Amino acid sequence: MNKHILLFAAMASLLACRQQNKDQQKGFVDVNGIDSTIKPGDNFFRYVNGKWDDTAKIADDQSGVGSYSFLNIPQKQLLQNILDSVSQGTHTTGSIDQKVGDFYASGMDTTTINKRNYQPIQPILTRIDAITDVNALVKFAGDEMKTGNASIIGFGISPDDKNSSINIAHLYQTGTNLPNRDYYFKTDSNTLHIQRAYQVYISKLFRLIGADAAVADKNSAIVYNIEKQLATAHKTNIELRDVKANYNKWPVAVLNQKHSNIGWNNFLSNIGAKTDSIDVAQPAYYDKLNALLTSIPISDWKIYMKANTLANYANALDKSFVDASFEFDKVLSGQATQKTRKQVMTQNVDRLLGQALGQLYVKRYFNEDAKKRVLDLVNNLQKSFENRINHLDWMSDSTKQKAKEKLYAITKKIGYPDKWRDYDKVNINRGTYFENLVSINQNDFNFQLAKLNKPVDRSEWGTTPSTVTAYYNPSFNEIVFPAGILQFPYFDFEADDAINYGGIGMVIGHEMTHAFDDQGAQYDKEGNVKNWWAKEDYEKFTAKTKSVIDLYSSFTVLDTMHIKGALTVGENTADNGGVAIAYDAFKMTRQGKDTTKIDGFTPDQRFFLSIARIWRVKVRDAFLRTYVNNNPHSPAMWRVNGPLMNMPAFYKAFNVQPGDKNYKAEADRIKIW
Repeated sequence: MNKHILLFAAMASLLACRQQNKDQQKGFVDVNGIDSTIKPGDNFFRYVNGKWDDTAKIADDQSGVGSYSFLNIPQKQLLQNILDSVSQGTHTTGSIDQKVGDFYASGMDTTTINKRNYQPIQPILTRIDAITDVNALVKFAGDEMKTGNASIIGFGISPDDKNSSINIAHLYQTGTNLPNRDYYFKTDSNTLHIQRAYQVYISKLFRLIGADAAVADKNSAIVYNIEKQLATAHKTNIELRDVKANYNKWPVAVLNQKHSNIGWNNFLSNIGAKTDSIDVAQPAYYDKLNALLTSIPISDWKIYMKANTLANYANALDKSFVDASFEFDKVLSGQATQKTRKQVMTQNVDRLLGQALGQLYVKRYFNEDAKKRVLDLVNNLQKSFENRINHLDWMSDSTKQKAKEKLYAITKKIGYPDKWRDYDKVNINRGTYFENLVSINQNDFNFQLAKLNKPVDRSEWGTTPSTVTAYYNPSFNEIVFPAGILQFPYFDFEADDAINYGGIGMVIGHEMTHAFDDQGAQYDKEGNVKNWWAKEDYEKFTAKTKSVIDLYSSFTVLDTMHIKGALTVGENTADNGGVAIAYDAFKMTRQGKDTTKIDGFTPDQRFFLSIARIWRVKVRDAFLRTYVNNNPHSPAMWRVNGPLMNMPAFYKAFNVQPGDKNYKAEADRIKIW
């Protein structure tokens, strides 16, 4: 099909989809989806989304359906349309269209990929066979890190927590392939099932390169044992939230003496990192690694490195490796069937050449007028947040002043970067998918390495423009809203204020509040970890965050599984603050002062309906278990019900009364910001 026809078809599909949404949801509220048999005060999420949830079908190749991250599913279709078009065209060598199109085409050429089998990684496996001692092992780990095959050392470049104007080297715990360290030690039936599935997967990878079943099983046991030993030194997900405990900046000379088996001088020289100090985020891991390098036989380490290489590249090799990887992945996600190759490659291009593809996306689909309107919302929410700070009864005037200084120092990034990423040094060939991956990974490593000990570029973005997400970065003191999230149900240029303030407004307020959650509150307005609080104020703040932990820890999912309140406290604080800030900002608008009903609902009711609508998500049980154990966000239902049970305006809007299941006495309602 002609590329112009493809583009027209994509645009027509997008417009039709949006129009259908609006036709189905008069006034942008899905009144037909409301389950009037449920009282709003019993379960507002189900009241708004219950009928949808009861009938929504999760596609076999997905782990969930609905809004937020799952809105990336139809979003990826728009990207796929772009890729189908540019991959069929003829472009100037080295242009964005050529690199994006040819990388996509190389990954779509499964005939060549399958024919090559595991030949692309054979040279890596041969180098592993040649390792004879610990020095050679660590050198191999550094060599492979430079091309994307990281293993036992987690190395990165980012701002110094205590001097956010400079990028420094950081070391992180790594070396394991299960979602977190607890998966190696828990003994419940679900975790044991995951452990067994992982060991079967590793064994399968060895069989695919020629090992017989007995050797493959033995190798799998060796790999799992090494990972389990490394995991003993890992911090838990909750421990990783401790900002100060995860900052340990040491001289390289000291580290080199402390970890003589690793040999940091040689390692850093090998990867080209010139620095005299490193932040070792989780020191216990590197203490353990240093000891294990000599206590575990080099022959076992070589088996571990082979398994790590096979797992890292499984999805870039032939179908047998892809199938083996999926068989393990579906245990964690519950996904029944694999995604299509087009879906996989669209995701890969977006992940690996995201700002190149992002330029093409923005040109085709982004409404520039939306940027100004969203910026207006951001500015209004800042005013709302300032007003709430002014009226806090638990914070002193001196701390309030510093909080407001930080609030107005927040950088606002909307839509897409002012300066696009340069991919000039990436070499892409339509016939060599694996080598393309290596070129992209090597370019990424060099891109990051070039930042070492250099001033921080605060114009950089940490996500692609097309992604349905938003974030706050404490080191930059910035809030970021990519073009991807500036669409229904979060934002619509034609929607009324109640809908947009309950949608994107809540998201904006959420991200602003992250500047003042349990982690963000430890950073000053410049992005440095620095105490700007009066001692008594910070003690009161800590007590209030403890009440958030306790409340959310009481919520259950899948009958008996509890939300991890200590893991999700930052996101839950941001959800509660986000709703309150967005509501106050909405009340500043003309519609916010009105009582005119649309679709039978007042403006205040429509504001809260919009909040419940943006978290309309349904997921598989297996995915939800993994999510609760690892994700710092609460499940969708509690991103709605949790904040609203603390929100006085919600009680008034929907006449929530004592006896309703989610009713909380006024004295028990949590208010931080």
